[in-house]
Amino acid sequence: MQSEIRMRILIVEDNLLVARAVRSMLEAQRFAATIITDGRAGLDHLLGHPYDAAVVDVGLPGLDGFSVVRNARAKGVHMPILMLTARDAVEDRVEGLDCGADDYVVKPFEEHELIARLRALARRPHLPSGTVIDAGRLHIDVSAHSVSYDGKPLALGVTEFRLLELFAHNAGIVLSRSRILDIIWNGDLGGSSNIVDVYVGQLRRKLEKLGGVGVIETVWKVGYRLVDHAPRSF
Repeated sequence: MQSEIRMRILIVEDNLLVARAVRSMLEAQRFAATIITDGRAGLDHLLGHPYDAAVVDVGLPGLDGFSVVRNARAKGVHMPILMLTARDAVEDRVEGLDCGADDYVVKPFEEHELIARLRALARRPHLPSGTVIDAGRLHIDVSAHSVSYDGKPLALGVTEFRLLELFAHNAGIVLSRSRILDIIWNGDLGGSSNIVDVYVGQLRRKLEKLGGVGVIETVWKVGYRLVDHAPRSF
């Protein structure tokens, strides 16, 4: 009897040694993994196949990883995407997150870290179908995975969406960094991680482009809160 497949992962990586090593790691955990070595072909797979998550390298032929992710998000792809690259400069990590990636792992990496991050990205809150949250000018349709601010669409990656949804459900309530880590990342990244600050910064920049200045407020030495009006759930 065959083992049940846990997740279907797309690997977009032009270095076959790395790609096959990642695939072996995933298959050892009973994940099914498909390797694509070209950026344009990777984008086609993201658009046309129902994967549970994707691992996308930055330095790809045809179309670089940042462009692959950016185009996928613009075309409505909401699956979790983890960027895998040898680049470790802060600006590269920020660009990866800004283009719509949900997490970022630098080569070389530990097997258990990659698996843990993919598992964390694949987790979803099980909310009732049709749930809508309105918090001031912020409108979140959970079932459609769509967000708008002041009537203007807001494109978010999976983790960004979950974080904003968490803030909207707790509008006016201060959420500590450790609490956010526990809920969004299940504590997998450790309490000293600055990943919360990175994602809050991302959300702020995207909201500010639509006129949402000051929507997420920093409470010094405590955490963050969404300061628009209390949400209404339907």
